[in-house]
Amino acid sequence: MNRTTLKPYGRSVSIIGVGCTPFMEILGSPETEGLTEGELFGYAAIEAMKDAGVEPKDIDYYFHGQANPNFVSEYITPNMQVANWFGMKGKGSMHHSEACCTGYLALEIAAMAVASGKYDLVLSASADMGASLPVEGQPAHKRREFTLEEFNTSLKYIYDRAYTRGMQAGMYTVFDDLAALYARDHQLDAKTMDDVLCAMAINNRYNASKNPLAKLQITYEDIAKEKGMSDAMQYMQSPFNPKIGDYMRVSGLEERSEGAAAVIVCPTEMAYKYTDHPIEILGTGSSALEASNPHLERRATREAYRQIYTLTGVKPSEIDLFFANDFVITSHLDAAEIAGYLPKKDGYKYVLEGRTRFDGDKPINTNGGRTSFGHAHAASGLADVYEAVKQMRGECGERQVKKLPKTTMLRGFGGGQNLSATILRTL
Repeated sequence: MNRTTLKPYGRSVSIIGVGCTPFMEILGSPETEGLTEGELFGYAAIEAMKDAGVEPKDIDYYFHGQANPNFVSEYITPNMQVANWFGMKGKGSMHHSEACCTGYLALEIAAMAVASGKYDLVLSASADMGASLPVEGQPAHKRREFTLEEFNTSLKYIYDRAYTRGMQAGMYTVFDDLAALYARDHQLDAKTMDDVLCAMAINNRYNASKNPLAKLQITYEDIAKEKGMSDAMQYMQSPFNPKIGDYMRVSGLEERSEGAAAVIVCPTEMAYKYTDHPIEILGTGSSALEASNPHLERRATREAYRQIYTLTGVKPSEIDLFFANDFVITSHLDAAEIAGYLPKKDGYKYVLEGRTRFDGDKPINTNGGRTSFGHAHAASGLADVYEAVKQMRGECGERQVKKLPKTTMLRGFGGGQNLSATILRTL
């Protein structure tokens, strides 16, 4: 496996503005049905501009991210389709797509554009429609249900299919893989692993319950009471939350959503012109492994962490807040242990004790993660950046973490290929 040695940015880059839509399903609600990705993208972008105190004319360049635009929106060049929604007509732009890692790398490419010296103010946003599909031949606001069968079939596009004939079959995602690996490595029996997976989902929902942008805000404790059960764990291990494999239950999978999020970056030397609370981007480590590589997520995660820790000199003990793209929920626990944020071999105990909730001493995914905040594929990474910035500024109200974070790590992963590790720090 190849290794990369990172060099510092040509000049320091900081975040000065963020924006995010609620994550939702647009179908079935008179308030949202008919929304398009252009409107969602524009909403998030305008919110970020308001946050930074800038206008469209001030932005030098923008990046557009979407996981699979041709499939979910019938666009090939979606960056041009959204420009008029937020006052960017005629501005230079570029589209990129890295599956569910798109939003995390959206921050990196914006930072590199500013660090190069070519631009001073760059907006980067991602939008996705993860719960509906276009009606072929109809205007963009006409959409239909995106069935689970269609979604699972679409996963074949993340694999290198050149060798599937030699393997005598196509390849599909098996959601249990990381849970089985974690249980084996930690010598956990099936009951304990089930408790851990359910506790992660309970903690994510607890975090989301205080977040007005989250798709699912009713706690599992309240749901259990409605069902006449004594506690959340009883509900989680009941037929209401069935297993879909040896370990995974429905509660451990992403909540497919529609949404968008945006960020604006500039040279750190200019940042205080726009905000009293700039957040510096120390850098991003990256790795990519095609999905047929054994243990691709763990191997690429370790490489991305190695890069960013070596570049920045940051130690795991300095990380105050941690995010991981947990569309399969085991991912945030495993990634936190590999990062050294949670102790290796004992991280699951922190989950069971509730210490990874926003009000615990090791907060993870304070917005609710992919299982409760929602997963609007390309937009999810920037939604995590939005949450990280808000937490680091101390702007999260009743869900503010106990210790104001100075240093935050975000681990992105998506498409069975792209992986990133970004460290942010308050100035």
